Amino acid sequence: MTPRTAAEPELRTFPAAVDAEGHADAATREWIKAEAQGFHEPRLTDAVVDRRARHLVADAQRLTGVYQDSGSPAGYGPEVPVATFASLDGELSTGGGEPVRANLISAVTVRPTHRRRGLLRRMMVADLERAVADGHMLAALTVSEATIYRRFGFGVATAVNAVTVTTDSRFRLTTSPAGRCELVDAGALKELGPAVFARFHAGRPGSIGRLSRHWSVTSGLEGDDRDDAPEVRAAVHLDDTDTIDGYVSYRFKGWDTTPHTIEIVDLVAATDEAYLGLWEFLGSLDLVERVTWEAAPADDPLRWALADWRVVKATGVDDWLWVRVLDAARAFEARAYVPDASGEVTIDVTDALGHADGRLTLRVEGGTGTAEFTPRGTGPAGVDAAAPGDGAGADLALDVADLGSLYLGGVDPRVLTAAGRLRELTPGAAQRARTLLAPLAPVWGTTHF
Repeated sequence: MTPRTAAEPELRTFPAAVDAEGHADAATREWIKAEAQGFHEPRLTDAVVDRRARHLVADAQRLTGVYQDSGSPAGYGPEVPVATFASLDGELSTGGGEPVRANLISAVTVRPTHRRRGLLRRMMVADLERAVADGHMLAALTVSEATIYRRFGFGVATAVNAVTVTTDSRFRLTTSPAGRCELVDAGALKELGPAVFARFHAGRPGSIGRLSRHWSVTSGLEGDDRDDAPEVRAAVHLDDTDTIDGYVSYRFKGWDTTPHTIEIVDLVAATDEAYLGLWEFLGSLDLVERVTWEAAPADDPLRWALADWRVVKATGVDDWLWVRVLDAARAFEARAYVPDASGEVTIDVTDALGHADGRLTLRVEGGTGTAEFTPRGTGPAGVDAAAPGDGAGADLALDVADLGSLYLGGVDPRVLTAAGRLRELTPGAAQRARTLLAPLAPVWGTTHF
């Protein structure tokens, strides 16, 4: 429990809990209701609260709430938090080798009547300090507001496109992908999906491991505020050996929607053939003229596979995963590198919270990275004398948020230089960093949390 003054509301962190019958305990129930209100959801039924609580327990989520000593005569009681925050241990893939253990942050809300009081900062600082103590190298989150989290050292590391794909006579692949697609009951994806996702996740830098609730939503066994979503349909892709290597779940938007539209709920492909094969299936659906998806790759191979690339329209580009480096040396040693990458770069990092404030030297030889980190004020004279961000003796200088953006290799250091986010102190260092940090595959992920 975080120490507080008499005037401060209390910050409490506790594990999500349910009883033997699967009902949320009192603290978990009120936390879930407060979090739902923070995101403007309808009032939740007890059944929905209990279901969400079971997912939180399955993920071993740590719930944090900020509580007043007394409630308001006309408002909520003291048992209802005025701010919420959750974190859990998760996995971030860097595209090869073992995934990196990451502290995943979610469910951040502050009651509108309690803004501008430093409640988010208290929750975030406490959680990051706990994550460091627990040995986490990284923290990560997906956000509803893009202007909040840079101040805490998070940088955008992956992006997605919202796309609208016209599936009329112009939709035609230039080559026919191997394998075939089969319709399946959507509920079957709860059992079939995890193995496919595991293959995708292992080879895709930027992918976050799935949480408990994702499989219920993907398979149509759970809707946002009801027990199920019977409108969800599904198909799988099988390779030439009849192994399932991809799946898609989707819903028809209704006959009143013009043009008739399919919305993708979840699409995961372990191979390029499966990805294109699933799109070929979607493009062949009768009585449908449009497919929409909110989480397509920023650099989508579908465009290049079509005879007419104009049938794919990007209706929006959104940040997706934000990464925060906590232990710079361990994080950069843990990530995967392309086999022929070799070289060295030294980066001066400014971190207002102190976790990664100092000098990072990354050496890559034959696809293996080693790193040394010297906290500011503890190393050689060059580091001792350097003011935060002055970069003396380094090749590059940046904020820890931008180090998070570079971590997976999906953001080009040269672009950050052009944007004024990164200072190139040694000519050619941004290009060198780009070469060393090149990802093993296009950076992308579809797990929102």
